[in-house]
Parts: sequence; C-alpha cells; structure tokens
Amino acid sequence: MAIAEQQASPQAAQASGDKTWHGIVLQTLKRNAISLIPYVPDRVLTPLIKNLHADPFFTTFATAREEEAVGVVAGAWMGGRRGAVLMQTSGFATLANVLASLAVPYQIPLIMFVSERGTLGEFNYGQSLVCRTMRPVLDSLALEHHTITRLDELEFIADRSIKQAVTTQAPVALILNPLLTGGKVFDK
Repeated sequence: MAIAEQQASPQAAQASGDKTWHGIVLQTLKRNAISLIPYVPDRVLTPLIKNLHADPFFTTFATAREEEAVGVVAGAWMGGRRGAVLMQTSGFATLANVLASLAVPYQIPLIMFVSERGTLGEFNYGQSLVCRTMRPVLDSLALEHHTITRLDELEFIADRSIKQAVTTQAPVALILNPLLTGGKVFDK
C-alpha cells in the first residue's frame, strides 16, 4: 500500500483528502508554520519533496550535504523562521558534529525527517551499517527521536514532536520506517 501511495501525483493526493504519509507530513508542517525545507534528494522522500515544491507555502530546495541543510535551518530559526530538514539514514550519519556543536548547545529546534534505510530488506550493506549508528548517536546527544511505522500514528507523533521541539528549543528526529513509506526498492 505504501509504495502505491508514493506513486500518486500531488494533485491526486490533494483531491483524495491527503491520507498518504507524505500528505500528512506536508499538512503537519504547514499547521506548525514550518515553511523552510532544505533537503538532500532521496528516492523514498521524493513524493513529499514534489508536494512541498508544488505548494507555494513552502520554500523548498536541495542542498549538497545534510550539514548545509542544518545550517540553513539554524540560521532561519535565529532569524525568526521555522524549518525542517529532509534526509535519509546515511545522510544522518554525517551530522554528529553539527548537532553537537550547533543545534544542541544553541537550542535550535531542528526538525529532522529521516527516511530509514538499512533495514527490512535493505540491499546495500553500507546502509545497514550506518542504520545501526543512528539511534545510538541520537541517544548519546540526548535527542528526542521517534520511529514511525504506521500511518495512523504519523500525524500525532509528528505534530506533537514539532510542538515539543519548538517549545523546548531542542532538535527532534522523526525516523520514517519502510513500513510507513514502502522504503527503497531494488530495481532489477
């Protein structure tokens, strides 16, 4: 079901009431005034990225690296604007320094949506290794994080996590599990 949801066009998703994972994320971001969305391109996140680009509420653009996206969101927060970063698990692996030296000590409510790779049929051994480090890194930095596996829990967890991040001025990682998104599929 999740894979079919990914392939739906932005117009079809909006017409159907947007009960796709990416439609729910978009509406939750909008409801929480998160309008700046830098990202590193990712196949799993493509439906969300396309919908964000199509909505004039959002300023959405690709960055070269995840650290760059975090820097953009940190600067935006200091200037009074809210943002979120989109990335995949392997991109998260590059963030320990910027989280520990910028987001955490300067109390930036960095919202991270991470498409989880390295699990549930992963075909890339490197992704599997990197996936094992993500949660221990988050735990070692005492960062709030939630792994979302079900569509019926997505809106509640995302909405409450964003509100908590902004209120407490602390980063949060929302890990989008393949059970939710359909994951990345090996093309034969």
